Amino acid sequence: MKRSTTISATVLFLITGFIGCNQSKPQSEGFITVDVTATYPKKDLILQDFMDVEYIPLETNKEFLTSGYVQAIGKNIIIVRNINQAGADIFIFDRKGKGLRKINRMGQGNGEYTFITGTITLDEDNSEIFVNCGGLRKVFVYDLFGNFKRSLNYMVGGKESGRFKNDIIYDPIYNFDQDNLICQDCTSGRNFFGQGTNGTRDEDLEPRNIFWIISKRDGSVSKEIKIPFEKKIFQLVFSSAGIGKVSNMGIISYRDRWILVEPSADTIYSYSTDHKMTPFIVRTPSVQSMDPEVFLFPGVITDRYCFMQTVKKEYKETEPRSKLLETELVYDRQEKKIFEYVVYNDDFTNKRPIKNLVDEILTLNVLNNDDIAFVEKIEANELVEAYERGELNGKLKEIAATLDEESNPIIMLAKYKK
Repeated sequence: MKRSTTISATVLFLITGFIGCNQSKPQSEGFITVDVTATYPKKDLILQDFMDVEYIPLETNKEFLTSGYVQAIGKNIIIVRNINQAGADIFIFDRKGKGLRKINRMGQGNGEYTFITGTITLDEDNSEIFVNCGGLRKVFVYDLFGNFKRSLNYMVGGKESGRFKNDIIYDPIYNFDQDNLICQDCTSGRNFFGQGTNGTRDEDLEPRNIFWIISKRDGSVSKEIKIPFEKKIFQLVFSSAGIGKVSNMGIISYRDRWILVEPSADTIYSYSTDHKMTPFIVRTPSVQSMDPEVFLFPGVITDRYCFMQTVKKEYKETEPRSKLLETELVYDRQEKKIFEYVVYNDDFTNKRPIKNLVDEILTLNVLNNDDIAFVEKIEANELVEAYERGELNGKLKEIAATLDEESNPIIMLAKYKK
């Protein structure tokens, strides 16, 4: 944070009221303070103890074959797509998993995308979907039947960025309010092709902001969200184990607000639709003082738990091509303590763990909306094998009995308990 990193958590607490980690109405119970270098005790959790779980088998037929990468879940529909060469297909299912339609507008013509960047944004109130195409620096808007309505040109500071100019790519994009989207420039300080490459030092990175509110009508910038920090920190990692990047998303949806993570700052903020920004988590030590840096990202938030992940800008040298060093943490509001955790799905008799509740891009999607905390896809072949070994319980066991290994994935909804 720019100079404000010297302000202690105690002073900030006295100055600022804060929303607690409560999935119901915000409460002024102080922000969380996390020492990213500390060693925390272990804690095992059972998902069903704090979530209601629903399973939705996606209909499988010749028209509806999908890898089940969940994009959005509305009151009436589920949107999924593929992550492969068939990634242009957008599948719409109802909330029971019945296939409704498939949309594909890939091409070179007017109203067509060349590739889908990130996830598809659903505006169910206006019956629109927003398909982000980073290659063209455009967001394409379609109705729920795939009819083209308009496109939004990428804009920066009120001016069109143009192809490759300023090296901007929006990802993720969320539905902010009736008239606007909220988005992140995912390239700033961490991409392979723009700022920070070719030997650029951290201190030479452009200190630009990464969060924008843009108009649904034409893509113009409605507001730039400024997160204070001292200097931009490079998020690429170079080591003998490989080249990679810290790729966790900086916007996490949280009911009617968003949690904003600027990795170069020491404070994670909550941002509301009335444009109020409030400290959510304060991390220590300062990221500006670390080498290698350890970043902190929040994920699923419930009435009791705030799940987080630290990501160290370092590989295990003994494990080439491994992931960066990650630690899964949870803050327990009831005990007022932080733990390392593992969450188990009790519908598997062999204690199947959920990898983490923060950032599994291809399998788990954090929603934190009014009803659903997160969704996870489970591959059909995995369930078939578990069923044959007698490792399933309840409704999941019933669903697995109807599957074969070529079936579409099953979507698990983790809902807040009523």
